Formats: sequence, structure tokens, C-alpha cells
Amino acid sequence: MNVTTQPENRIWNPACECMPRKELEALQLERLQRVVRTVWQRVPYYRAKMDAVGVMPGDIRTMQDIAKLPFTTKNDLRGCFPYNGFAVPMEEVVRVHASSGTTGQATVVGYTQADLDKWTELMARLHTAAGITARDIVQISFGYGFFTGGLGHHYGIEKIGATVLPVSAGKSERQVQIMCDYGSTVLIGTPSYAMYLSEIIEQMGVRDQIQLRLGLFGGEAWTEQMRRALQKRLGVFATDNYGLSEVMGPGVSCECVEQNGMHIAEDHFWAELIDPATGEPATDPEGKGGEMVITTLTKEAIPVLRYRTRDLCRFLPGECPCGRTGRRMSKVAARSDDMLIIRGVNVYPQQVEETLLTVEGVAPHYQIVVRREGVLDEMEVHVEATEGIRMGDHQAMKQKIARVLQNSLLVSVKVRLVEPNSLPRSEGKAVRVIDQRPPPP
Repeated sequence: MNVTTQPENRIWNPACECMPRKELEALQLERLQRVVRTVWQRVPYYRAKMDAVGVMPGDIRTMQDIAKLPFTTKNDLRGCFPYNGFAVPMEEVVRVHASSGTTGQATVVGYTQADLDKWTELMARLHTAAGITARDIVQISFGYGFFTGGLGHHYGIEKIGATVLPVSAGKSERQVQIMCDYGSTVLIGTPSYAMYLSEIIEQMGVRDQIQLRLGLFGGEAWTEQMRRALQKRLGVFATDNYGLSEVMGPGVSCECVEQNGMHIAEDHFWAELIDPATGEPATDPEGKGGEMVITTLTKEAIPVLRYRTRDLCRFLPGECPCGRTGRRMSKVAARSDDMLIIRGVNVYPQQVEETLLTVEGVAPHYQIVVRREGVLDEMEVHVEATEGIRMGDHQAMKQKIARVLQNSLLVSVKVRLVEPNSLPRSEGKAVRVIDQRPPPP
């Protein structure tokens, strides 16, 4: 397995990715005004929303005027199921993606051929920024189908001339065997599944046959501690990327090899940070940050105005040494709708992960179980011990983990230490929280 080294800094499209800020800002305004006119004329749903707040296309004279436009939420998009949010006739739609619908009505996204061409371009930027070259053999372990991850990455990889292994998700032993047989040099998937594959590699005893050098991980929030663990266990240089199906899929922003925050593709997306409680602009976007809100500037089939992502992050100050001029965002710290309130204290799963990975002898797999005992909420964290931790040491380790978590989360936490490889593994996004509390009346 390769030793992690930083790839060479390369840029796919310098004219766009390194555009002078004044030129970029003029382009953004032109595109925003065009998309607002389009939804006003072609999407009755948006026209009704704009009428309700008393705004017309002519009111958008500067980028700051975007605050006059209404937000779009996931429930809004669900209400347009399947095609009522489209701005073009169906004969111009060449592909449809959709959410799983496991937590409610699916959200549907359509693409014209021009949309797919732009998406492919953005993915080529992402892959080049992460260090992929035409010499690489890229194994995709994201699912193919309605989920945007597999096909989104697929066409970007082909665009830059690298070799695609369209393995899709699941069949983990087969995933590892393909790495060995086909000489995969890049792995793309969720960080939790990549961590699981690292365990399968160890169990199969093929560590010396793995040629991976890069890992591109996304699809779920993950911490810097998880990055370090993945780089060590897989021997890869690991980068983050960000996107969501409601506005396109992956490719909204990406890390370059500087691992210095994710560059937002600002020629295609306008990003805002708001206070998730009030909807007002974030008062400290480079400090406390806020909830990411995205407006598509170039989508044809289904333009989206001010989509509330529920993802919490911050903007990063200064310039990146790579030369890209797009505004940078931090890793997503959490989702506002993932927040647990335990005895009046706000707790995010990523805080638990970040804390657990500082404790020696703990594997990077956990689950949070929330119950109601009487009138009080109780949180129990199920944690795997690593191989070699003796049963007699479990009680002392449980006490240590509980103490570290309480100091970090500022709330009392129960800990259950379980045997290695006993917690469920996911072939997609990890299920971190099991909320057993009764629903509110």
C-alpha cells in the first residue's frame, strides 16, 4: 500500500477557476438575473412564491438583492413531484435523478443535455483538483442509479481521460478484490464505507497488493480525525467534496491538494450563509458560520432559488495557494436537522466522532441511541473496541470514553463498549443515530 504523498497542484479550467473576482461578480449577476426571469416566466410554483413576497425580476439589480427572493426547502421540492418544478418541456429533459424518498416524498431533479455537459465540466474540475490524472484507474463505490454520486463522478473521470471502474456500491470483498486485480489507484465513495473497506483489506490479508494513492470522499459529513484515519489505513491522500442532488449532485465545491477548504464553483452557484434559526444573513460567516443556502446560476431543467441545504459550515478567509479564486467553504460540520437536543444541550453526531477518534483503542465506528427515560432524554453511545483490547480493560475504557465525551459535549453520556466488527456497516451513508424517543404529540 502506498505511502500518502501530496499530489501535484493542477487546474482543469484556469479561465473559469482562476477568473478575476470583478469579472466573476459581473458574470454572477448576469446569470442570477437570467435565472430569476426564467423561473418567473416558466415555473408557476416560483412565480407564486415571488408574488407572495412582492418581488419581481426587475427588483434584482445587485447580488445583494438575492435576499429579496424566497427560500426553497426540501418540502417545497417534494410538493413539485415529479415534474412541476421543471422550467423546460419534458422533451428537452434527457436524464432524471431523484432522492431515495426514505424520509418522505422523493425530490426529483431533471437535466437537459447542456446541464449534463456543465456537470461533467464541474466534475472534471473536482477530479483534477484532487490530483487525478489520465494515468489513474478510478474505482467508484458510489451507487449508480437515481443517486447522483455514481454517474456524476463517472462522466467527470472520463472527461479528464482517466480509466473508470464502475463498480457501484456493495459486495465489499469483491470491491477489494477488484482493487487488487485491476490496480485501482483512486477510490471514490463515502468515508464511512471507505473505512469499512480498509477493514476488509486487513481481513483478506491483501494490504501489500493495494495500489491506491488517492481517496475522494463525500456524501456525508466527516471530520478531520476521520480523514487522518483514512489516510493512515488506506495509504491515500484524502480530499473532501460537496454537492447535493437538489441543485445538481457532487461538484458544487471541492478540495484541492492543499486540503485548505473546498472551492465553490461560483460561476455556477451562488452561496450564502444564514442563521438557521432566523433565516437572516449569518453575522459571522468566517467565524461561527451558518447554514449553506445555494442558488443555481446555470441549471436549465430545474433552476433552484435559495435552497436551504441544512448543512452547517463557514466561509474561509484569504486566498488558497493553488491559485483558484472561488470562495472556499469549510468541511460541513453538521446538518441542522441532525442536531439532537439532550437535556437542553445541542449535540451533533460529528462532535461524537471527532471526540471518539482521539481515544486510543477505539475503532472509527459508532452509533448513538437516544431514549426517553421518564421525562428525561438519555443518550447512549455504542463504541467498538479495537482488536487487542482485553475484556478486563473494558470497564476502565468505558469510563474514560464517557468522561471524554461529557467534557466535549457538556452532557452526561452512557457508553456501551462492544466487540470489534459488531456494529452494522453501511455500503452507502452510515446510520449514526437511532432515535427511539416517542414522537411529539
